[in-house]
Amino acid sequence: MAVTALDPRTALVAIDLQAGIVAAPTVPVPGAEAVARTAELADAFRARGLPVVLVRVSFASDSGDIPPGRTEGAPRVSRAEGWDEIVPELAGHPGDLTVTKHNWGAFHGTDLDVQLRRRGVTQIVLTGIATSIGVESTARAAYEHGYHVTLATDAMADMSAEAHENSVTRIFPRLGETGTAAEILRSLSTTHG
Repeated sequence: MAVTALDPRTALVAIDLQAGIVAAPTVPVPGAEAVARTAELADAFRARGLPVVLVRVSFASDSGDIPPGRTEGAPRVSRAEGWDEIVPELAGHPGDLTVTKHNWGAFHGTDLDVQLRRRGVTQIVLTGIATSIGVESTARAAYEHGYHVTLATDAMADMSAEAHENSVTRIFPRLGETGTAAEILRSLSTTHG
């Protein structure tokens, strides 16, 4: 479903746009392009006094906060020093919220839902990397928490073209509305002057 409207209290939620993830090879756009479109959206949200939430994944291998469970795939993210720092294009805005997660989705084990509800947020616009992992997990949880969900499909990327396409064409339309960053900016201008 195309973007039809944005609620008066809509938040931008950017998933895992951090040094070690943005540096990885992604499709259909490079991480830098997803960041640039997210930064444009973030500037527009800030200008209208709407919340911007920067979500990052982080865990120390010796702290016990790595998600449990048996998996066949190892993480494909470099964990060099500073890997979990939000990219400079998005960091450094005092009014933004930063949420640190230890799982794929941004709701489980964090205070994201509390922070959004305190601000009266009823809708979220999602961007980030990886489409089929952190973005999709967060979109599913947002839908389950009763938020209206809008997904900026050209402001997200994945390590797999097939996984990205599956999320965008099969999963996201069942969770909310999808559109480009430009379409969301137009809708933002219409509803929030």
